[in-house]
Parts: sequence; structure tokens; C-alpha cells
Amino acid sequence: MNDRVIHWFKFASPQNFYVLAGRMWPWFATLAGVLAAIGLWISFFVAPTDAQQGEGYRIIFVHVPASQMSMFIYLVMAAWAGFGLAFNTRLSGMMASALAPTGALFAFLSLATGALWGKPMWGAWWVWDARLTSELILLFLYLGFLALQSSIDDPRRADKACAVLALVGVVNVPIIYFSVKWWNTLHQGASVSLTKSPTMASTMLWGMLIMVVACWMYAITIALLRVRNIILERERHTEWVKHALE
Repeated sequence: MNDRVIHWFKFASPQNFYVLAGRMWPWFATLAGVLAAIGLWISFFVAPTDAQQGEGYRIIFVHVPASQMSMFIYLVMAAWAGFGLAFNTRLSGMMASALAPTGALFAFLSLATGALWGKPMWGAWWVWDARLTSELILLFLYLGFLALQSSIDDPRRADKACAVLALVGVVNVPIIYFSVKWWNTLHQGASVSLTKSPTMASTMLWGMLIMVVACWMYAITIALLRVRNIILERERHTEWVKHALE
């Protein structure tokens, strides 16, 4: 039993995780590419035209996965940051830093695609809707995390400061998710729910689910690649990094 525990915890070492990430990322990258190709093909060429929104609704096949990933990545980033703050593990701060740019990208895509959808549906690129505003705050939280990280020279001090910011910002995620229920907003409710039958055609549903998984695979791929670079940067004075770069 003890050997099994040690076997899993050895990947908490940046050196060991660097090797593991190098083995894993090509698999996730392949899955991301294949699933994205299938998902986009179903979404834009197979799924039927919506009776009310016409062809413009197809933006949701990018908008919904991007919105979901922006929230989920923030939760994972905050979890890593909090774990590092509590247990002073080096890899935790590195993982949080690796996730932040991808989370910011998805938050931006969520807002941008939302604007493209909102213009023909609402007649405006932007409204101060509860969900849109809270999603914008999420983007600012990501950007604040990245700015704070880059403004502190000592990586360990930067990790601790960013962990506090990430944990404070977690309160915004349930606000985004429940905003359409708590307030009277223009934003429509969820079309897919764990407790209710989906309100969209099965082809649309499959296209969206495949796109969501593709975004997951992409996020994992980029996080693994980025954390490898962060590990090399922070551990550059160690012997194993010098040996790896030879």
C-alpha cells in the first residue's frame, strides 16, 4: 500500500511531472484535433437549421463550450493554487500559472462569440446582462492573475499572491452559472441539463457534446505543454534541467 502511495505522489515533483506531461500531451493533442474536426463538421454541416434563430444559432457550438471551459478552468486553477498555498507544493503554482492563459482565452472567446450571437438576436453587440457582466469579470480575474504573476519577480511569492486572488475570485463562478435563474436576464437558460431532457435536436446535442470534449482535450494539451516550459524556466539551475537541455 505504501509503495502505491509513493508511486502516485512522486508526480508531485516537477522533474517527474515534466516527464509524464511529455508523454501525455501528444495523446490529448491528437484527440483534440480529431474531435474538433468531427464536432465542427457536425455543427456546421450536419446539424439542422434552427426554426427560430436560423443559421446564426451555430455560433453556440463554439460559444457554449468556450463558456463552460472558462468557468471550469478557473475552478481547477483555483484548486491548484489553493493546494499550493496550503501545502507549499511547487508544482501546484506551476499548474495554476499554466492554466490561466487558456482560461483567459476561453473567457474571451465566450464574450466574443456571445457578441456575434447577440447582435442578430438582441440587436446589440453588448448589453449589461448579469451573465455577460459576470463573464467579463471572470476575464478580468484571469488577466489580473496573469498580471500579478508577471509583476512579482520571485515565483514562490507570486504563486502565493495569485493563489489568494484565485480563491477570492471563485465566488464569481456560481454567479455566472446561476445568473439566469437569480435575475431576469436576456440570456437564455441552459439547453442541456443533468436533471432535464435536452431541448435541442439530437444532432445538435451530439455536435455540442463533441465540441465540449474537444475543448477539454485542447485545454489539457496546452496546460501540459505550458507547464513543461514553466518547469524548465523555474528549475533551470538544477542539474536535471541542464541535462535535459543538452
